[in-house]
Amino acid sequence: MAMKIRLARGGSKKRPFYSIVAADSRMPRDGRFIEKLGTYNPLLPKDSEDRVKMNMERVQHWLSQGAQPTDRIARMLEAAGVKEKATRANMKKAEPGDKAKKRAEEKAAKSAAAAEAAAAPKEEPAEAPVEEAATEEAASE
Repeated sequence: MAMKIRLARGGSKKRPFYSIVAADSRMPRDGRFIEKLGTYNPLLPKDSEDRVKMNMERVQHWLSQGAQPTDRIARMLEAAGVKEKATRANMKKAEPGDKAKKRAEEKAAKSAAAAEAAAAPKEEPAEAPVEEAATEEAASE
């Protein structure tokens, strides 16, 4: 039986409240669990001591029995100083892929060219009325 220490969601809509539970990994998220180990209230400020409450003796017991904490629980245990800090792969998920980068470069080049093209004709019409005015003056004389 694969044991997990994980969050079980409670609370109403838009008002989450989590129980920290030891459960069989095959059970549903909010379903049957073996023991409630604490609570987590994400609505409280980060410096509040009531935000995360855990029965550390029981958490240690379950960890010694081979229970695996989920990522979120592992971070909470690291913050509490129970578990040593794990090195995580810093994924570059926000960075766009190669094709998207090329597209962005092409778009930037096109917009720069368009800006130059737009800037050049604007200067020419400004000169044209001056010439027209000069020709009109010459015609009136």
